[in-house]
Amino acid sequence: MGHTSRMIETLQGYFLIATPQMPDPRFAGKVVYLCAHNDEGAMGLVVNEPIAGVSMAEVFASADIPQPPGLLSAVYLGGPVEVANAFFLYSSEYRAQHFLEVSKTVHLSSDPQLLYDLASGRGPKNLLVALGYSGWGPGQLEAELSVDGWLTLPADDDIIFHTPDSLRWQKAARRHGIDIALFGDVVGSA
Repeated sequence: MGHTSRMIETLQGYFLIATPQMPDPRFAGKVVYLCAHNDEGAMGLVVNEPIAGVSMAEVFASADIPQPPGLLSAVYLGGPVEVANAFFLYSSEYRAQHFLEVSKTVHLSSDPQLLYDLASGRGPKNLLVALGYSGWGPGQLEAELSVDGWLTLPADDDIIFHTPDSLRWQKAARRHGIDIALFGDVVGSA
């Protein structure tokens, strides 16, 4: 057969930051946090697109769980796949039963138990809730990365959890000394 399976270099735990050259309008100005990336493809959550008019209050209501006081944080559109499902990115000091370890400090889960724990004050310290996710089939992300569209940089928990939404795109790049607004002018035509 001669087919060797080569393990790709994983970008799990990285940000994909859309450059101004991003051809797909759905991802223009977006920061995607890559939660999984392997031979089977990639999965991530957009962390800077709050859904207008949807807050955690709605998530609790739809799950029929009493809402904890003062939790009116935004809910994000994680991507175009499975938009009826909630995905939780949270700080790893909290232990969910079923989770994916994205990095040492950030885990991903869709376990509704997390909502119950939040309601009783035992939830994670940091949390981002997204509806839907962004997915790529095998090799699809690699192909997209070879075109001008995404900048890949190590993720920063502070940007996911503590940076105002409108600043996340520029800050995620600036953390690594890149002015994303000028990105195309600097790179590219040598």
